[in-house]
Amino acid sequence: MHGNDEHNGVTRVSAEEAVRILLRWAGEDPTREGLLDTPKRVVKAYGDWFSGYAEDPKAYLERTFEEVAGYDELIVLRDIAFESHCEHHMAPIIGRAHVGYLPNGRVVGISKLARVVDAYARRFQVQEKLTAEIADCIESVLTPRGVAVVVDAQHQCMTTRGVHKRGVSMITSTMRGAFRDNPSTRLEFLRFVDIDGSKRGA
Repeated sequence: MHGNDEHNGVTRVSAEEAVRILLRWAGEDPTREGLLDTPKRVVKAYGDWFSGYAEDPKAYLERTFEEVAGYDELIVLRDIAFESHCEHHMAPIIGRAHVGYLPNGRVVGISKLARVVDAYARRFQVQEKLTAEIADCIESVLTPRGVAVVVDAQHQCMTTRGVHKRGVSMITSTMRGAFRDNPSTRLEFLRFVDIDGSKRGA
């Protein structure tokens, strides 16, 4: 979808025709002026929204730094904004992820953690799976003493259809290693990310 005529065995022409079919199914006329370029725009947008399928998140973590003066305390990157799409309704999921780990001799550039979140988010997702995938990736590549991931997101499949409940967010978390085994380490992480927002309004 990035300039190629064919992507995953589907031509751009076929993808654009699929959008026209959906427009007709919705009751629209895809030949009217305002919609003429919509199929092209949607296919281009899909190339951006789902670029995570072409990325290898583990590759982002392979370059690490060992010269950190023996630092082995908690590292947290919070409020990593992301946009994803639910695999059930293809509706947007908008949220933020908080990632923490206890290094085991190696640390990674903080931008790489954000890239890992993006790479998994830019796929069709279920929030629980997204949370686990981020943790699995960090755990398998960095082999830290512990990793923690909290994801807080709003699902448009719930706010724009079905029960139509706005302002509802879903929180998922996974705690591995020291974060699971040591309550004080887990509490320190949760205080850092301030998931309940107690400090944000101060």
